Amino acid sequence: MSSLRVVIADDHPIVRDGLAALLSTVPGMNVAGTASSGREAVRAAVTLAPDVLVLDIQMPEMSGIDAAREVAAAAPGVAVLMLTMYEDDESVFAAMRAGARGYVLKGAEQDEIVRAIRAVAAGEAIFGPGVARRVLGHLTAPQPPGEPFPELTRREREVLDLIAAGHGNASIGTRLSLAPKTVGNHISSIFAKLQVASRAEAIIRARDAGLGR
Repeated sequence: MSSLRVVIADDHPIVRDGLAALLSTVPGMNVAGTASSGREAVRAAVTLAPDVLVLDIQMPEMSGIDAAREVAAAAPGVAVLMLTMYEDDESVFAAMRAGARGYVLKGAEQDEIVRAIRAVAAGEAIFGPGVARRVLGHLTAPQPPGEPFPELTRREREVLDLIAAGHGNASIGTRLSLAPKTVGNHISSIFAKLQVASRAEAIIRARDAGLGR
């Protein structure tokens, strides 16, 4: 069985050299190279074609996020594992959108880092415990409701909102700077789209959806 080839990209020599020394002692792993900037990381991923690129987010020349995006385009066979101190939602999801398969914090145990490298090399997605909780929390959070009556145009929704608030056609026209005939046309379209037969029925539907308040 061939060894996993890993490139380590981090601008801090202590982290970079320490991780390289650790991985060199792990059976089945081979450190193919290191990089100290985002640009070097992309170049190493393309020229060395490792199985895994371990990448920090905060890097000179090019951020780890941008580097991951370029690697995904130029060397899609290279699995990217983010190893960073940043655990905010924006960084995590930006990394995932850029193509990273894993996201582990620098405070992780050595065994966890090794396990994560093997996991992304096998095509799995993996997150450190704290990051995993954030991802799961985001995925299970209730989504904000969409705008009511998506079949209506923005202007029709504005007219319906004013109808539900008790405004007559003349008042609606004044507020929205619309001619009376235009207001009437919008109302006819609203009734047809909502399949209601009267203004009263339209008001009930609108208020049930939170309009007119």
